[in-house]
Amino acid sequence: MSNLRHSARNQKTPQRDSAIGLDSDPMLIEERRQHILSIAQNEGRVRVRDLSKALGISQITIRKDLDHLQSKGLLQRSHGGALPAQPGALFDPSLQEKEKSHHGEKQRIGAAAADIVKEGQCVMLDSGTTTTAVAHALKKFSHLTVITNAVNIAAELTGTNFDVILTGGILRKNSFSLVGPLAEDMLAEMHADILFLGVDGFDLEIGLTTPNLLESRVNRAMVNAATTVVAVCDATKFDRRSLSRIVPVTAVHHIITDASLPKSVHDALLNLNIQVTLV
Repeated sequence: MSNLRHSARNQKTPQRDSAIGLDSDPMLIEERRQHILSIAQNEGRVRVRDLSKALGISQITIRKDLDHLQSKGLLQRSHGGALPAQPGALFDPSLQEKEKSHHGEKQRIGAAAADIVKEGQCVMLDSGTTTTAVAHALKKFSHLTVITNAVNIAAELTGTNFDVILTGGILRKNSFSLVGPLAEDMLAEMHADILFLGVDGFDLEIGLTTPNLLESRVNRAMVNAATTVVAVCDATKFDRRSLSRIVPVTAVHHIITDASLPKSVHDALLNLNIQVTLV
């Protein structure tokens, strides 16, 4: 009887090994890693826990896969998972390219942003696809004053009764934004109740960043001109650093992002007394 039990145990071991991973076959390992990379590119993020559950393999194996993909420059490791690798701190996609990613999250963020605005307030909007979603959601109001450096946002609001103020400046064709000394000087004379600021990178140590130096200066002037600063960005923007810092994290009062935000980042923001809204 003891020999049978010993034999049964020996027979179960290979089944257990095959269940927790595809490590025995190099081709299967590569297929799994390509699958992980595809998910990251399509969804903007992968999480160790979710991949482990979906693929039926250990979190240790998933972490090794992510580390390998990062070593090849294909992924960027983050808290509890990874993000698609960026071409660098100067990576500056066009507005049209940005519109293709995370559309649903941006619409929900825009709606949540509009919910904290009050009739008659002065609202400042940075350029970008998320702030464009905010502008669209603001159309439910009857009267607002809107200050923006984004030509497309001003066009979005032409059918409203809002007082829309464009900053003036040099047009950045990539983002439809106005930048330069003229925009900065005008913003120095302005005051807004609330600023909705979109960012390309949000790092807890570095702060809020953007790939364009002139854009960062205008964004900083906006922060200085607003009573309340609200960062609006999807969760893939966290743990990213771009070329030019706008402001430190502590300059932000409120963050509206999607529910994919890692818990560790969420907790760190709350510890900094920053209000966080997940949509």
